[in-house]
Amino acid sequence: MGRIFHPLFALLASATRQELARQVAYLKEENRILRARLPQRIVATPQEKKRLLRAGRRLGVQLKELISFVSYQTFRRWIREAEENHTKSKTTSNRKPGRPRTPEEVRDLIIQMRKDTGFGYTKLMGELRKLGIKLSRQTVKNILKEAGLEPLPNDSKDSWDAFLARHADTLWQCDFVSKPMWTAKGLVDLYMLVFLHIGTRRCWISPCTTSPNSQWVTQQAKNFLMDAEDMDLTPKMVMRDNDTKFTALFDAVFESSGARIKRNTPLSPNLRAHVERFIQTLQVECLNKFVIVAQRHLNYVCRQFEAWYNTERPHEACRHLPPAMEVEPEKRTTIRRGDVVCNTRLGGTLNSYSRRAA
Repeated sequence: MGRIFHPLFALLASATRQELARQVAYLKEENRILRARLPQRIVATPQEKKRLLRAGRRLGVQLKELISFVSYQTFRRWIREAEENHTKSKTTSNRKPGRPRTPEEVRDLIIQMRKDTGFGYTKLMGELRKLGIKLSRQTVKNILKEAGLEPLPNDSKDSWDAFLARHADTLWQCDFVSKPMWTAKGLVDLYMLVFLHIGTRRCWISPCTTSPNSQWVTQQAKNFLMDAEDMDLTPKMVMRDNDTKFTALFDAVFESSGARIKRNTPLSPNLRAHVERFIQTLQVECLNKFVIVAQRHLNYVCRQFEAWYNTERPHEACRHLPPAMEVEPEKRTTIRRGDVVCNTRLGGTLNSYSRRAA
């Protein structure tokens, strides 16, 4: 019987090894794909090093074909350092301790401050001094390195969204929008200058022109400043792109009023996404539905849209209320159909609803 079962067991063992080899090959290929999408350098925490050592130190040379997190030489160095630390801990166990370890509460505070602010070693040391905790810069560095929080390029917590949030109450974005006009000689482009307040989402649209020269652009900047003051939304920063229609005189109007011009980098429309989205709304919900035959025609359409957008159209960024509505309506659980009236503009192109006047 032994002669019969021995080849059978060998066959089963061989099949099992082949199956395991195919599984390992798949996992290795999957690991290469995942590793290619990670940053070039990954810093392992002390706890992660221990886990890797525990799982891989018995593999020996076979680890060369598997390892991808670090190089094989680095892994061998980890093993040597672990053995040396183990030996030192045994030889120095009876010695008196040296400098006491930084309390865990302070270590946790340093780590939390680093995660919250992205401060460097020196700045963190200064913040701790203000709290009465005196540590050296090297101690702060060691604590962060042990936690795997070494400084990396561009690891600041600041972002474009944070910039917009800081300046939203005094920040306006502007851009040009055009609309073709039918004339006896064919199509002629009419240009308008639009402004959008980031904090309230209120808009301002200039009268149109066929020639947006320096004089016209400068006059529209002056008109906008007067209307912005009436709305109590005087700009402190105005964002614009690098369109050649924005002249030096245009910038000078705002700078003379104390505002700062923020020019975007070329080919980066996402930096002015708010005004770009407003222009899309203007075109899709209004301008694309009209054939313009005169400048007065386009000016009237835009005035109606501006009034509807500011006072009647709900906006997600304004708690789903119109931008100019500062007080939220009284909350109700029900309302009669007869108490609601539909308000229309531009022949029913722009609609909104409100309570019927008593």
